[in-house]
Amino acid sequence: MAESDSQTIPVDNVYREVVIHQNREFQRYAVENAVYFSPVDDEEVERLQYMHAIFNMMFENRLIFPPIPRPRRILDCGSGSGAWAAEVAEQYPECEVIGIDVFPFNMSEDMPPNFDFQVDDLNSPSTFPSNYFDLVHSRMMAGGIHADRWPSYLADILRVLRPGGWCQMVEIYFNAQSDNGTLTANHALQVWSQSYMQSISGYKDPRVPLRLQSLMTQAGFVEVESRLLMLPLSGWSSNPRDNAIGVANRANVHRLLSSMVIYPFTQALGMTNTDVQLLVAQARSEADNPSLKAYFPVYVCIGRKPGSSRSHRHSDIPRSSTPAKGGRQSDSRKRARR
Repeated sequence: MAESDSQTIPVDNVYREVVIHQNREFQRYAVENAVYFSPVDDEEVERLQYMHAIFNMMFENRLIFPPIPRPRRILDCGSGSGAWAAEVAEQYPECEVIGIDVFPFNMSEDMPPNFDFQVDDLNSPSTFPSNYFDLVHSRMMAGGIHADRWPSYLADILRVLRPGGWCQMVEIYFNAQSDNGTLTANHALQVWSQSYMQSISGYKDPRVPLRLQSLMTQAGFVEVESRLLMLPLSGWSSNPRDNAIGVANRANVHRLLSSMVIYPFTQALGMTNTDVQLLVAQARSEADNPSLKAYFPVYVCIGRKPGSSRSHRHSDIPRSSTPAKGGRQSDSRKRARR
């Protein structure tokens, strides 16, 4: 996490270096330092943009869930393609929006002028000023934050928020579930899920989505709310809205079932590329099978930094049309600019 504009420096070339693995590009720094194991090529950028569109469908185009009527500064952790941050910057033109990612992704030329993309490893302690942001947004960071970093990551977020500021977290739990209980341990989707969690467990905590609420509470956040949503892997739901999300998500699922595991399966589990692609093909087929009713659980959690006065507006965390089974709702180093 990074500091003020006066300390902006050019991007160190170490962050630009890529390695080719199974015909995909990976950031050398990320894989050598066990920061991130997914590709960083144009194909993955396109998938990330598509994933953002799926989230927009799930969240009914709501970008910010806590009650923040006029944000002045927003930090987007793990900004990736910059899709979320750019939309927020357009929606709030008077707000300074900073996006941070470990890789200097190519951004579109027409990014809003109030959006600033910076390169940093979020596993390093934050050097942003204290009491600086109205909102810190953290989405899909389970694959990037080291397993033992989460408590200090939340502590950093709490420190850089202004009193009364909010943290908003969204994570997918990549353990495929079945809405009718037909998915078993022998299915390829479950083999994929268990293999994925095993392959990154020495470095990451793939089950951290289940602990977001407790982590935020332990860090000192108040008014912590969480919600468990269902992200269908294809169009199988009888609910028209959920079915539309599943239909749209099918292409994203087909891509992520491959891109997320190419490196960890071959490098950590010693699988051959042929075996990986066979498992991926079987998992894709099962994801498309409407009789399995497969989905990924999505955890959404918000919390407020103590201080200031409590807003009279209610938070706006979205709900699934069909809640995920078991869902529980609660009220309670350096940095560089592109």
